[in-house]
Parts: sequence; C-alpha cells; structure tokens
Amino acid sequence: MALAVALGARGLGGVWPNPAVGCVIVCKNRIVGRGWTQEGGRPHAETIALAQAGEAARGSTVYVSLEPCAHQGVTPPCAGSLIAAGVARVVTAIEDPDPRVQGKGHAMLRAAGIRVDTGVLADKAEDAQRGFLSRIRRGRPMVTLKLAVSFDGRIATASGESQWITSPEARRRTHTMRATHDAVLIGAGTARADDPMLTVRGLGEGRQPVRIVAARNLDLPRKGALARSARKVPLWLLHGQGAPADIAQEWADLGANLLPIEERGGLLDPQAMLAALGQAGLTRIFCEGGSKLAATLLAADLVDELAIFTAGIALGADGLAALGVLPALPLAETPRFDLCDLQHIGPDTFSLWSRH
Repeated sequence: MALAVALGARGLGGVWPNPAVGCVIVCKNRIVGRGWTQEGGRPHAETIALAQAGEAARGSTVYVSLEPCAHQGVTPPCAGSLIAAGVARVVTAIEDPDPRVQGKGHAMLRAAGIRVDTGVLADKAEDAQRGFLSRIRRGRPMVTLKLAVSFDGRIATASGESQWITSPEARRRTHTMRATHDAVLIGAGTARADDPMLTVRGLGEGRQPVRIVAARNLDLPRKGALARSARKVPLWLLHGQGAPADIAQEWADLGANLLPIEERGGLLDPQAMLAALGQAGLTRIFCEGGSKLAATLLAADLVDELAIFTAGIALGADGLAALGVLPALPLAETPRFDLCDLQHIGPDTFSLWSRH
C-alpha cells in the first residue's frame, strides 16, 4: 500500500478533476502490475496495472490507494474491470467520498465474491488525496500558500525589489511544487508588479498548471507575459461582477477564461473564489501572493498548508511585509499550523506547515 500511495502521488497536479490514485497487483508474493492515474485523469491506475499484469492478475491481491470507481464515465468502472480480471482480494486505503462511488465500488467487489479489506495506511492516503477530498467534502480545493521571505518576514524592499530574496535552489523547489498543484494563484498587484509567467520551468515537458489571477476590476497589463501566453497555457481571471465589460471581452479575445465572483466589502469573496475553482474541478491550488491575497485567505481560514522559504537576509521595517493586515484576534483564537517538514534548501530554509 505504501508503494500504491507513492505511485499515486506521481499524478498530483496533472489529473484533476480526478483523484491521483496508485495501484499495485501482487501474485504469489511478486508484483505483477502497477500503475497510477495518467495525465488528464485517465486511464485510471487500476486499468494501467491490470494491463501490465495480464493473466497474472487472476487470483491476485490488488492494493489501491482509493476505493475503485463504480460508475460508468468516459471509461468503464474500475471495480468491474477488477471483477472481470478475476482478482481474489482488493485492499484499499480509504473509501471514495464522491457520491457516485462512496462504498459502491467496495460493494460491487464483495457481491462478486472478492475479499475486500479497507483502511490500510489510511492516514497516508488521506494526506496524498487531500486536494481531491477537500473538493468533494468541502466544495473547494486545498490551498498551499507559498512565501519567500527574509528572516525578518519581508517579501520585498521598500522600493519594491523582490527578485531574488531566496536562492536558485529555492526557486527550483518552487517549480517542483507548482508541478504538483493543479493551479497557481496570485493577486492583481503581483501580476502588475512582477509580470510573471507562473509556468513550471526546468523540469522537462509536462502539463502546465492553470494560471489564476484574482483581479476584481481586471486591471491587469494586457500586453504582459500572461496576456501573451493565454492561448498556450490556461489563464483564468477571477473578477468582480462589476468589472468593465469591454475589458472582460478583451481578455476573452486573448484566450483567458473569466470567472465572475461575488464581492464582499468591496473585495472578491474568498469563499466564493475557492468554491468557483472547486466547481471548475480544481483540487490543489498553489498561492504565490501577494501579501494582500495571502492575508485574505488566512483571515478566511482557507489556507491548508504554508510553504515558507526563508533567506538569511534582513530587509528592515520599511520592507514589504509578507502578509497584509489580519483581523485582531486573541492569541488563543488565532489559527495555528503544525510543522510538518523543515529542510535546508541551498543557503535557505524551507518549512512546511499544515492546518488540520
């Protein structure tokens, strides 16, 4: 099961709206097939593993990191494929909470006389499937907030210079993290200040994450890097319902996908933003700023992970703080994150924090 969970993780960032599942088939104490959800969400892990195993799948034990699907979609249900292959036992980590499945896959297998065991390495599978599970259970994708800061918590100098606070090694790790998420999210201020591409670079060919900009009034450079590449790499713009119609049409003509979002207090409603992204099928969002957007998501308790790169440099009190203004709460009521990982990345440190 540990191998199945690890194989499934290979699909993170490239299989939405489907879950990233891993499958291992064992016959006579030998692995005869293995697979993971492929780019774009299909073929499914079980299909790949069964094709690899062939006749050796008959009488085998199958380990799957998520309950096999039971509904007819673009492809036949995986539970049916396992039954047809004549497997003897299926071991799963967790039940699929998607109402189309939710126990039905397990029930199909048991009705066919196949032994089914569940709950093996459930915690590891839950963690690996966190984005998919969040979309199904909460109606929104999981959010990883990434910050690259000086050791005094600044993301830019007083003059606005921010490239580069952290090292090339930290930037490479950032690209690796982008690749494991469905989409990269920034605010309009970051788009105007940095003119970023937000693509994954230096990791070979592969599916690019959706680039998302939260821009209430669509006040973005229409000759910048994002606009020039909108037809090549998906670009989604979250905007207020009062955004100028002519500018919205210009962005649509450039190839952007526009999503109108409800407003609250003169700002895009963060809950509505993530609900819209979940409705569109996204499961994992990598937020790269800026400070106002980061504070908005934190204040709404919508951040599931913090990924913080810290450089050994001080920028002083007049530098741009990593976070904008947060609500004044008693310390006991302030949301806390648990430290999950701490590493040296070149000359910098990397810490990963999780909100449970």
